[in-house]
Amino acid sequence: MFKPILCGVLSAFALTAPAQNFSLINQSLANPDNEPAPVHPIPHDRQVKWNETEFYAFFHYGMNTFTGLEWGNGDEDEARYAPTAEPNPRQWLAAAKAAGMKGGIAVVKHHDGFCLWPTETTTHNCTRGSGPYAATNIPEKFAEAARELDLKYGFYISPWDRNSAHYGRDTYVREVFLRQCAEIAQYGDDQFEMWFDGANGGSGYYGGEGGNRSIDASTYYDIPNLRDSIHKVMPDCVMWGVGGEARWIGNEAGWAGEKNWCYGSGTSGNEDAYEWNAGESDAKATNRGWFWHEGEGVLSAARLWQMYMETVGRNATLILNLPPDQSGSLPEATVNRMTELGELLKQRVGDDKDIAPLATVTASETRASGANRTYVATNVNDGDKNTYWATSDGVTDATLTFMFPETKNVHLISIMEYIRKGQRVKDFIIETTTDGTTWTSISEPSQDFTSTIGYKRIIPLNGSTSNYGDGFNIKGVRLHITDAKACPLIHTVQIF
Repeated sequence: MFKPILCGVLSAFALTAPAQNFSLINQSLANPDNEPAPVHPIPHDRQVKWNETEFYAFFHYGMNTFTGLEWGNGDEDEARYAPTAEPNPRQWLAAAKAAGMKGGIAVVKHHDGFCLWPTETTTHNCTRGSGPYAATNIPEKFAEAARELDLKYGFYISPWDRNSAHYGRDTYVREVFLRQCAEIAQYGDDQFEMWFDGANGGSGYYGGEGGNRSIDASTYYDIPNLRDSIHKVMPDCVMWGVGGEARWIGNEAGWAGEKNWCYGSGTSGNEDAYEWNAGESDAKATNRGWFWHEGEGVLSAARLWQMYMETVGRNATLILNLPPDQSGSLPEATVNRMTELGELLKQRVGDDKDIAPLATVTASETRASGANRTYVATNVNDGDKNTYWATSDGVTDATLTFMFPETKNVHLISIMEYIRKGQRVKDFIIETTTDGTTWTSISEPSQDFTSTIGYKRIIPLNGSTSNYGDGFNIKGVRLHITDAKACPLIHTVQIF
């Protein structure tokens, strides 16, 4: 009796119940591409683009070029600034491009407060210099030249001003410093870096009053307001140093720590820091000072290669100083050395020298593909920075193996993490094989030589950043990641 009664009740309900309107709703999966979760801290897009610049030039030029000083006191007569020819920022940048650099930063105001543009904030500027070339607007010409040469560009503006009577007072930031930054921003919304030196406060001219003035840089310059204002005008501009978006690597000698996190401070960063703060190494290509000095020489291409390997090759950027002389141009010796360096970099790490695309690449473990993205091993040698190999969640020990059909002579291995989702790798090993069966390690776990990776890490197989050597004849290379903060993400491996 149960089934007939139940059927009758349901039939009666169907006859008496009001009509219902139904619609189909497409289900939206939370993570259709199976993308790994980010490991914080992570960089802003502008910080990733800054890291991608890798190698760029510094140009210290100004009043100190004519006084022979490195730090002017601020009391220099403006007429001392007297270029003997029209300053030529295009020549500066062309030399940088020949060296393989991707951009440049021009010093347009150093600690002496002398400005290389017609600013409304002070009379201590180039319009009061002497001779027919003094009034040349350096930032204007520099920005124009960078665009013509398809290079990134930015400017150094010293927060410390030893000339200004306002410095150290509550009027300086509002009436002078922020206005100067805003003026420089008008020379182009495509600037990639604004450089703020860490030297702040001390003795100076200070409008004739002299004496010492001290400030607390962490609060005095109103950096949060400056950042917001500048980013509205220049969304891709990173505030270096005092600005807090990229850090000084901790020395001026062209090297970063072999272990180097993209957050924290100093040569190695700090694995436990909570803000993205990748390192920049500033170094001099000449043997005197940051500004041009009579009788200076240029470092050898071999020494500059070592700097490149110990900065760009250790998850930092390299800003290499090339000082123009009193004619407003780079000396011929500097130009020639940059050309030599550029040829050396092309021979050793030029993209056309990368043999990784010739290899068969396999992985010990691969993350499951998503609806529109794969995580296969071949993503690391496809030439696309937006694809990457990844392991499954929780897998932090894995290998990538590159095998060649025939023996290759290899010097260097370059590895790049997909840092948009954070820096992850803590330790790794590079192994090589000459027969495809027996593998030899060039390092051991927990050695700084092969610890962090980050944006880019270049490993010399002979362990030397200065001695290029004869290379190693091998049939295969294996990257063995032994520890990571989360599943590793590797977007590019190059083999040179």
